[in-house]
Amino acid sequence: MYVIVVGSGKVGLNLTRELIAKGHEVTLLEADRRRYLVVEEELEHAVQYGDATELWILERAGVQRADLVVAVTGDDEDNMLVCQVAKEKYLCERVIARVNNPRNLQHFKLLGIQPVVSATDLILRLIEHEVPRYGLVHLLALEEERLEIIELEVQESAPAAAKRVADVALPQGSLIISVLRDGRGFVPTADTVVEAGDQVLLVLDSGLEDQITPVFAPD
Repeated sequence: MYVIVVGSGKVGLNLTRELIAKGHEVTLLEADRRRYLVVEEELEHAVQYGDATELWILERAGVQRADLVVAVTGDDEDNMLVCQVAKEKYLCERVIARVNNPRNLQHFKLLGIQPVVSATDLILRLIEHEVPRYGLVHLLALEEERLEIIELEVQESAPAAAKRVADVALPQGSLIISVLRDGRGFVPTADTVVEAGDQVLLVLDSGLEDQITPVFAPD
């Protein structure tokens, strides 16, 4: 596929290297002249100088035929603008934006820019995974599909403990997809017995967390 990467910082440069190594055609755009000259020594024709928030720069890079536009600059406003223009003006089907300040996540979502990647948010999820609060960990949110994947640790007092998967009373729109027990994960069957201490992965419709949590972690 043809990918345009905006921003040649550590993230953008490493991403470009990996994409090229996988055989994709990539154009890296960099607005800072000095940074461009440094990166150009390595990437040569794969990097172009210019501000991607200007339409003619994107057009020169071939945004009209791009399969994917990835904006990973250190400025959330630039990332937002580049992705919005690529998606709405040039009808690029796939855009990915980096969010530097997690407070700006909602602005990206309001503009329909998905998916977005926030390093802060990813690290917080890892922390939650290691030290879960109330036993609940958000693993993945599929905004457009309105689905979530969460992980819950089964408490001894939970209604689901010591019950077969088929007998666990789950709200409609939720499904147990995996169980982690003693460090090993497996896909459960209807006859699998849920044990206290298990870490259960569920896929569910958005908004069902409050109904799911009491089933596995009532305390």
